[in-house]
Amino acid sequence: MSGCAPEARHPDATEGLSSAEAERRLLEHGRNELREQQQLSRWSVLVAQFRSPLLLLLVFAAVIATLTGQWVDAAIVGTIILVSAGFGFFREYNAQAAAVALQSRILVHTAALRDGIAKRIPIEEVVPGDVVLLSAGSLVPADSAIVDARDFFLSEAVLTGESFPVEKSAGDRVFLGTNVRSGAARCLVDATGRATAFGKIAHRLALRPPETEFDRGIRRFGYLLTIAMLAMVLLVFVAHMFRGRPAVETLLFAVALAVGLSPELLPAILSVNLARAATAMSHRGVLVRHLNAIENLGSMDVLCTDKTGTLTRGVIQVEGAFDVRAGSLRRAA
Repeated sequence: MSGCAPEARHPDATEGLSSAEAERRLLEHGRNELREQQQLSRWSVLVAQFRSPLLLLLVFAAVIATLTGQWVDAAIVGTIILVSAGFGFFREYNAQAAAVALQSRILVHTAALRDGIAKRIPIEEVVPGDVVLLSAGSLVPADSAIVDARDFFLSEAVLTGESFPVEKSAGDRVFLGTNVRSGAARCLVDATGRATAFGKIAHRLALRPPETEFDRGIRRFGYLLTIAMLAMVLLVFVAHMFRGRPAVETLLFAVALAVGLSPELLPAILSVNLARAATAMSHRGVLVRHLNAIENLGSMDVLCTDKTGTLTRGVIQVEGAFDVRAGSLRRAA
């Protein structure tokens, strides 16, 4: 019927998408990323330093000292707060900035059919409906269905942990994060970004980052100090009230006594030592994004991992053989 808008053309496995259609789908589905790129914020890094219960106790102590007119004590505690938060802020912000700079230098491309021509495009610009061409050494850019394949073997260790490659043929599915060991294939993309199987796993892991043992210990110690301070305030206040002391004077004395229990230098000592450790590790090429991770890593007794291809090779190798007579070990040649 004349005057009707033309129907959207389905992607052809031999020609792929047109450039205009690819742009439209990129706007519709978003970039092929597991999470949205967020600008590094100095404010968010600074606020994160005050999540420690110990530092919050010091803030409370500084406020009480200011309200009671103890200006020298308030200045000392305030200086300790600034030093402690400052060390953590500068180390973590510089580390995260370095990580962002490294990520910006890594740009992975893939071969896709656009306007009937094979083009190299950034993996972030792959959209559903794209026809991608995979060969040995290629990373699968998104969840896709294989249109045709030839001697196509894929490593799925990142999803299954299986170190041996799996043969794939037409009709099978391939997933984001896997890589091609040998052969070639043409695939039709049907899911990108967080809609992929790998993206859903990454999203669930990012919902609530696990609390480290170091953070858990600091939190429990902070709660213990808070309970002790509240009990001290209540006990001293009740005892002095029974002796007929003025209520306001008694309350201020009890609060000042409780504030004196807070370990003012402990947060600063922790921050200085963790910052020194981060500096020493940076000289060995290790980038520490969060200072608390240093203590958590150092407290490990046994580290178990099964990341084939990174820490292990997944290759069977004969190291030696036992003698049938004496059971002695003979090294293999």
